[in-house]
Amino acid sequence: MSTFVSRRLKIGLSACFSHADPQRPLFTGKTLQYVEQSIAHWIMSAGAMVVMVPCPTGETARGDVTLEHYAQWLDGVVMHGGSDVWPGSYGEAPMRPEWLGDRVRDLYDLALVEAFSQAGKPIFGVCRGLQLINVAFGGTLYQDIETQVPGSQQHRNASEYDRHYHDISIAAGSRLHMLYQGQTSARVNSIHHQGIKTVAPEFDIEAWSVPDRIPEAIFRRPSTLKSYIAATQWHPEFQFRNPDTSTLDDSVLLHDFLAACARARSSPAMSHSPFQIRNRAARLLRRALLRSN
Repeated sequence: MSTFVSRRLKIGLSACFSHADPQRPLFTGKTLQYVEQSIAHWIMSAGAMVVMVPCPTGETARGDVTLEHYAQWLDGVVMHGGSDVWPGSYGEAPMRPEWLGDRVRDLYDLALVEAFSQAGKPIFGVCRGLQLINVAFGGTLYQDIETQVPGSQQHRNASEYDRHYHDISIAAGSRLHMLYQGQTSARVNSIHHQGIKTVAPEFDIEAWSVPDRIPEAIFRRPSTLKSYIAATQWHPEFQFRNPDTSTLDDSVLLHDFLAACARARSSPAMSHSPFQIRNRAARLLRRALLRSN
């Protein structure tokens, strides 16, 4: 049994944050870190074991465990969806107070991406995860697509939530195009209001929304000889809920990522630090998150 378990891939899942709230009836005043069960079950559907990677800093922090330790131990990481990315993470001021995002989570997520990139381990991003990866490697975002892109379609419908869909166009010759056997269009769920404005260097856009051409999938070019990084703006873990056969098979993306994790288990990619933290406070937190003892 122990040998069988040891052969299973161990996949990290980034934490979502619910910050301390004195008005909350349960865990009053405590910071919560958690995962949404659909994405954990999605990864587990292919037989991989899922480990939430908690943020090792904070007012209750103890011990010397860092994100670098998790990156060395795990075979890959999935960057969770969730709150907006703080515009300061890509050098902008928030256009509206409600688009302030979660700066604390950004710093944790950025450090997590850096830890796994330095370890040469694969990374897969979902929704916010795509946006965060793009920012980490030098790209920028629209703070609100409908405000900043004239004529754009609705990308988030609060009442329909994961039942809200739109069409995408898949780039010919892309990895995504090959994975889906030449398919050039599909329908995906859409649960976001931010999106990629400029794509990060070293990344290709593999799919766009139709008709407004917001990037919907990115992939790090294999020619860089660096670790596998892929991300989708849609939530593949929610796709199975739609019986419409025109939606993409979520298992294809998952198995491609896990295959990369299996390869990296025996032969990790070259180490690479992706980004520059913009201010001293952020650099200090990054150092605390990644420090080896």
